Amino acid sequence: MKNVRIALWIAVAVALFALGALAVGGLPFLHRDETASLTPGAPLGGSFKLIDDDGTPITEAIFRGKPSVTLFGYTHCPDICPTGLSDMSLWADALGSDADKLRFVFVTVDPERDTQAAMHDYLSAFTAPVVGVTGKPDAVHAMTKAYHIYSHKVPTDGGDYSMDHTASMILQDASGNFVGTIAPNETRDAALAKLRRLVAG
Repeated sequence: MKNVRIALWIAVAVALFALGALAVGGLPFLHRDETASLTPGAPLGGSFKLIDDDGTPITEAIFRGKPSVTLFGYTHCPDICPTGLSDMSLWADALGSDADKLRFVFVTVDPERDTQAAMHDYLSAFTAPVVGVTGKPDAVHAMTKAYHIYSHKVPTDGGDYSMDHTASMILQDASGNFVGTIAPNETRDAALAKLRRLVAG
């Protein structure tokens, strides 16, 4: 009976922690995903005016002409983003010449810190030809909202913060329509199969 009581108290403590975390904006480690409501084949996003990591103005046209694979994240991200960008590099190598038929994109959800220069320096560490996207905070936040991307600032010790955000990569066809996602826990073979279908149209 004593062990049962201990187990019950642990369960209650965990539940209370979860409720408390939700009350202050969600559980950062769950990376809430807003893409489940999206319909494959439907248009995604809207118009925007931002810049790439070279400082060149870009618009929603970046998602036209080629199918795209887009990761929304930030340069201070400890896990999901560097892993995702490394995966893009590995996929590009595995796809060979077909990688040139895709556009790899990394859009910041933390434009206050992710300046054009910061994005450029960060992306230079990865071999995939990834286009970094940033800009004025209001414009970036409006863009991510239009693309159904969740992001939330989470305060940390010392007055700093991290960003909880959608972790899945967004797949769009050459017309900018939503095709699907690649989740962080998908296998290499599953991700490559999706990318080959994306290239094939």
